[in-house]
Amino acid sequence: MLRTRVLMTLCAIWLAVTGTAYSQMTDRPYAGDAVDADGAIRVPDGFRTDYVMLGAWSVAGDVDTGTDVGLHVVYAPRDAVDAYRRTGAFPDGTVLVKELFNGKTEALTTGEATSAASTAGYFVMVKDTKGRFPNNPLWGDGWGWSFFNADDRARTVSTDYRADCLGCHEPARSTDLVYDYAYPVLKP
Repeated sequence: MLRTRVLMTLCAIWLAVTGTAYSQMTDRPYAGDAVDADGAIRVPDGFRTDYVMLGAWSVAGDVDTGTDVGLHVVYAPRDAVDAYRRTGAFPDGTVLVKELFNGKTEALTTGEATSAASTAGYFVMVKDTKGRFPNNPLWGDGWGWSFFNADDRARTVSTDYRADCLGCHEPARSTDLVYDYAYPVLKP
């Protein structure tokens, strides 16, 4: 009798653990602290160490950083990268973080090089296939959108994604508004 109860308890624990893991993989919740219950987006803590770097852009005459050359470094959670490599799409709840740097260009022995200097800001996108925040002007077209100044990672300066963000991403509409071709880590 005791052996049966122990076995049933172990089975219940196993089902609870594997069911929870399966649920998290198939209906990915919003990652950590990136989105609150009202749909406010913030830059997630630890993205530099906990996420995978997808790739980087060098932007001449960068309007986002206000410098001659800006550097944009893009990150995503490992499970979202793995899902993208399997399916060709980011799963619901995926958080993409683009960290923008003012570029510093200098002559080195290897040639002219631009490296990241001071942080200029952060751009965060959160995949939303369910339309969770229909009345929030920072959510639409399948994503949540927000830009943050370097000195305040919790309060966005964006007011409407259509006016503040979509213009730059519209050319990538065929790839879910993400320039995925520039991220080698997404390729199988």
